[in-house]
This record gives sequence, C-alpha cells and structure tokens, in this order.
Amino acid sequence: MLRGRCNTVIGYTQDFMTTSHPPRKPKLLFITANRVGDAVLATGILAAMLERMPEAEVMIACGPYAAGLFRGVPRLRRLYILNKQKYNRHWLGLWRACIGTRWDMIVDIRNSAISRLLLSNKRYRYHRSQGRHKVVENAAIIGQQATPPAPRLWLTEAAQDAARTMIPAGKPILALGPAANWPCKQWPAERFAALAQKLTAADGPLPNAMILVPADTREREQLQPLFDAFPPERLIPMIGEELTKVAACLGLADLFIGNDSGLMHLAAAMGVPTLGLFGPGYEDIYGPWGQHTAVVRTPESREELLARLPHPGAHSPNLMMGLEVDTVVQAAINLLSRLSVKAPS
Repeated sequence: MLRGRCNTVIGYTQDFMTTSHPPRKPKLLFITANRVGDAVLATGILAAMLERMPEAEVMIACGPYAAGLFRGVPRLRRLYILNKQKYNRHWLGLWRACIGTRWDMIVDIRNSAISRLLLSNKRYRYHRSQGRHKVVENAAIIGQQATPPAPRLWLTEAAQDAARTMIPAGKPILALGPAANWPCKQWPAERFAALAQKLTAADGPLPNAMILVPADTREREQLQPLFDAFPPERLIPMIGEELTKVAACLGLADLFIGNDSGLMHLAAAMGVPTLGLFGPGYEDIYGPWGQHTAVVRTPESREELLARLPHPGAHSPNLMMGLEVDTVVQAAINLLSRLSVKAPS
C-alpha cells in the first residue's frame, strides 16, 4: 500500500547528536519487518520499549509496505524506509543514517548485522524458536515471553478523521480481507461474496451491514466478483490506501473476516472481532492475536494441503477450496456470540 524506489527518511532530518541544551534524551532504534503482518506482530514489543523509556526519541527502520504503521508512534524522530537494493546496499544506507548517534537501546527484529555494528548501551535481537506464536517469540527478545505485550497501533489524527468520513455512523460494518500474499492460501472472492450475503442478510448477525474491503491496488481485479455482488452504496472499497487510514477504518468495523494476511493482523491489533481463514498456513504461529479473535481452517490438515503442491515452476493450486461458506458463517456467529454480540440462534 506504500510504494517507493529509493531509501526515504520521514520526519526530522537533523541528526540525533545532542546539543548542550536541552539535556540529552535517550535514543531508541527499532529495526522491524518488511511484511505488514510481521511488522504488526512486533508492535507489542515496541510499545513495551516506549513504556520502559518514556523520554526516548525513536528511530524506526522498516520496509516500504509496513512504513504506514509507524507514522503515529509517539516521539518518532525518524522513519527510515528500507527499500531493497542489490548487494544489500539498503543496509549500508541504514548504517550511514545511524552511525553518528549514541544509541541507548537497539531492538532488531531482523537480527541484522547493523545492530551489531552500531554503538549501543543495550541491544535486543531476534532469535528464531520453534512452535511459539510470533507474538510470544517477539516478546522473548526483550524477556517478556511469559506476559507478551499485545500488538498495538498508533493512529494519526488525519487517519482518524478520514475514517470518520469514510465509515457511516450508526450502520453495522463487515470488513473483509479477501487477498493474501500467496494465492494458495487465498479463499476465493466468490466465496467471500456469498459469505457476506449470508452475514448481512435480514436474519444474519449483521443485517444490511456495509461491506468494507481494503486491498492493495494490485489486488483490485481479483476482488471484482466480491464488488459485483453488492450495489455500490453497500460497499466501502479502500484500494491502495495508506495503512494508518485502513487501520482506523477497520477499528470502526463490527467484524473482520479475512485470509491469513497482514490485514488480518491489522484488524486484530485494532481490537476488532477477527476471524482468520487458514489452510496451508500456520495458525498456531501466525493466527490473529487476542481473546477477541478466532480461526477456522480447511478440513484437510496443513500437511495434507502442502503435499498437493506441484514441483517448482508448475501452476500452484488453490488450497483453500475445502473450506465451505457455511463453515465460515458458523465460525463467525460463534465468535460474535462468544464476545456477547447479538447473533442468531
């Protein structure tokens, strides 16, 4: 949702080097993920660090797709966008941007060489573990795996104002995430359309709800069957919008249902009742986080589905076809019922 060709610095351009007045403030460098979902799942430990260092000035380095998540972070002084370059020159650019600063703390989700080459009083780096949810795995970086901080987002005032303009007050909102970064784990748009029709029917849990559909500009064509299923006045398409605006709009929804994707984690981080659809993915590691979330998966196991993949270079099949619309409808009703939201018996 955010594009760019060269490394970009957003925010203050002056260096972090201190002057005599006012007194020096602590400096925190947070190096996080490129993918939106991974970046969202790491925001909990950023929030924890901000609490530990309430006076710290923050520099965040991330990939272009995730950059919009961080524009509203408190005390943000620089947002450095890591656009991939040949021979890993993007890391050299980050090193040049950071080398002149005396860091008090570095948190490196990428476990990059940069965090080893900079001077810092404390540094925390990612180490892969097996079988733990990504939020717990991230929390282990800072020693909080027993009480992992939940992902959270910081919305700009502009994003909140835009959401209030786009989302009509007083109407139920069903948000859908029909796209995914891997076609094999993408439930068909036609089934999302059938799902939305049942959930927003007169006897459904969200009667006559508006349909909010955020998506990347590259995904517009594949979502056309969903858009064709409803009159324009029922739809709120958000195509190619910045992530902070998408997050603000999702925060006003009554329910989100989507594929295993960054949008799913975005909705969960906003506290929206979130149902994730899984097949070949790893719901135990990448499922939506929080008591307000649930997952529903194909009747086939992950192993059964992955065994269907052809040899490299061949056309990959959609591995989500075993998940029926009625199964997802019932899972959505169960989630809403559990959260004490009115649902049909």
